[in-house]
Amino acid sequence: MAEVGRVAVRDPDSLLPGGFWAAVAVWVERPQVANKRLCGVRLEARRSACLPRVEHSGPRPSSGPEPEERAPAGCGPKEGPGHGQCFPEGGPGPRPGAVPEQGPQEKQGRRQQGEDQREAAKAPLPSGAPGQPGKAGAGEGDFPAPDLDSLWDDFSRSLASGNREMLAFFTRSGAESQLEAQHELDVILRTVIPKMNTHFCAPRREIVVQDVLNGTVIFLPLEEDSEGNLKVKTSNVYQIQLSQSEGEWFISVLIFCPERWHSDGIVYPKPTWLGEELLARLARWCVESRQSGFKSTLSLISIMKYSRVHQALKEKYKDMAKVWPEVTDPEKFVHEDVALAAYLLILWEEERAERGETARQCFVDLGCGNGLLVHILSREGHPGRGIDVRRRKVWDMYGPETHLEESAITPNDKTLFPDVDWLIGNHSDELTPWIPVIAARSSYNCRFFVLPCCFFDFVGKYQRRQSKKTQYRGYLDFITEVGSTCGFHVEEDCLRIPSTKRVCLIGKSRTYPPAGEDSVDEQRTRYINSRRGSPVSPPGQVPAPRPPGAAAGGADGPEGHGALDAGAGHAPESPAEGLWLPGFRPREKAKRVRNCAALPRDFIGRVVLQVANLLLGGKQSNVTSSQSRSATAWSRGGSLSLAEVAGELDRETLQKLKRECGGLQTLLRNSSQVFQVVNGRVRIRDWREERPRKEKEPEAKRRQFSETFKTRICWFFAHHPDGCVLPSDRCPFAHGPGELRPATTKKNKQPLKRE
Repeated sequence: MAEVGRVAVRDPDSLLPGGFWAAVAVWVERPQVANKRLCGVRLEARRSACLPRVEHSGPRPSSGPEPEERAPAGCGPKEGPGHGQCFPEGGPGPRPGAVPEQGPQEKQGRRQQGEDQREAAKAPLPSGAPGQPGKAGAGEGDFPAPDLDSLWDDFSRSLASGNREMLAFFTRSGAESQLEAQHELDVILRTVIPKMNTHFCAPRREIVVQDVLNGTVIFLPLEEDSEGNLKVKTSNVYQIQLSQSEGEWFISVLIFCPERWHSDGIVYPKPTWLGEELLARLARWCVESRQSGFKSTLSLISIMKYSRVHQALKEKYKDMAKVWPEVTDPEKFVHEDVALAAYLLILWEEERAERGETARQCFVDLGCGNGLLVHILSREGHPGRGIDVRRRKVWDMYGPETHLEESAITPNDKTLFPDVDWLIGNHSDELTPWIPVIAARSSYNCRFFVLPCCFFDFVGKYQRRQSKKTQYRGYLDFITEVGSTCGFHVEEDCLRIPSTKRVCLIGKSRTYPPAGEDSVDEQRTRYINSRRGSPVSPPGQVPAPRPPGAAAGGADGPEGHGALDAGAGHAPESPAEGLWLPGFRPREKAKRVRNCAALPRDFIGRVVLQVANLLLGGKQSNVTSSQSRSATAWSRGGSLSLAEVAGELDRETLQKLKRECGGLQTLLRNSSQVFQVVNGRVRIRDWREERPRKEKEPEAKRRQFSETFKTRICWFFAHHPDGCVLPSDRCPFAHGPGELRPATTKKNKQPLKRE
């Protein structure tokens, strides 16, 4: 046994020992957070157990309490079923931590606390908890389902038959006793799934043994013997341990047999990685009190299947990034759509298995953007099409088998898809809240998948109504509410995509039978109108008949879909148009640039000069470029608030700026060579205060500086009454036309959404 790492943990908020078990839960359930070469784990079974009784030939140690006193007191909750059963729709959560030796009263309190925790653990687990195996482990066929009871019983017999070194590793003692062996343990069986499934890094199975009383968690790798039976192998056994000494907490990593440790660099990293990288992360996690309000990633599908499909799609479509014709970042968008396609392919494969169907699902992607998701799903055998208000250049690369349409989408009786299985909204912006409605009214069998990004309500921007939640969490809850009101069982999952907005919402089934469609659609109509303050339809009002062509369970007529608009001065839309809520505006076909960059150059120059003169107290430039200018007498002027500056500008200028996002402040911030805008106040920039350039800068920054050096005239040289405060050799801008260099033309990769 060898200790490969030990770190002291500062715990100012008294989160330990509970925080230790929260950190361990991350490593047990989501090891890919720390080990980037893993795809995840599949948690397969859990049971409670005890270490075996060991008969000693010598006298028993006399120190310490009796076995009855130490038995199960202080053991953590067993958030799972009884012996040898598979996980329900949930997974292990944080455990209470180990504590130092205490007196009789404290021990009695710990015993009572342990009993309370075990009682609480008997309650049903929440659905979708981290590590949820549910569907993830169903029907994969990669391994036969092992019996955790038999695996543990075989291992226990090996301990009882004389494997005292391993027993000592479990009990943190060199002289094990029956006393130490009889408290309860929490035993978990998991499959660790690497990102690349080859014969060199196949999924591996482990038994995880959590000993809350001793503050240890031990990982036991499994291997097949010559007869194909699984058994614990003594190599690659390691332990994570929490201890306390003189009031200070420590976390350690120990290896049972370091000379037999075999590292494959993926599932089993090097011992130095465990003792440094992993230990540092655990130490940080265990004192972080922040709780995530989101599910663990890929909680609704098989991680093992996802790993294989995702890797195959990456190889198949990796060349798309090399020929990407859009101005957006190809690495981000190609990788994101490949990961999203892999998720949907597994989701749909498992849905076909659940329904007993063989025909592949058809789909429509509303607001499909660059259309790559439509292209991949179509190439993988799912018939479908994408619709977007604006055609992209990349569409021409896909070929005729990828069906993409340039069209605006307005939620009404004509925007129905009665023959489609799934509607997709991938960063669909203003269509996002409407997609569950369109799916519900298209047909009873239509499902939806949305990946919300920008925050839109049915009409206009979404306004947060719950200050205790983040805007993102509040918006996800709003879309979930929309789906539930439309009659869907809405499920939430977190994708593995290169985006901060990666939580998806899925409506696969309904909460009502087909016969209840009319009454549920009344509920939808009232809800949609309530978001705009429209009058609510009287209870029991029968909606108008469905328009011709809508499938059973599809959309109702226009009069049942909220023909009144809450906005003052807006007349009701004509019922013939079949609008569900007037006021909705689809995205403009041509994107308007509203960051002041499209304003005429002479207009921008005039405003900059006017504001600069205000700050300089009305001083005008009265020297020429040939005259000497003294830096010691250089005037910076004063500072003014944005309101004071706006008060000095004429009405026509303010009106033109008002039509731009950010208005005057944006224009002044864009003119960063001249101005500094801090906390709502503007002043002239003094380039002497700029930090000197570092001798060793990243290559990208050095290249950017060299490409822009002396490519623009120095504003101060041309307009400031005292000229430029910097000498020509230090100023990055040109002091006169003679110093100008030609600008390097380079295509900017702007992070525009859904290109």
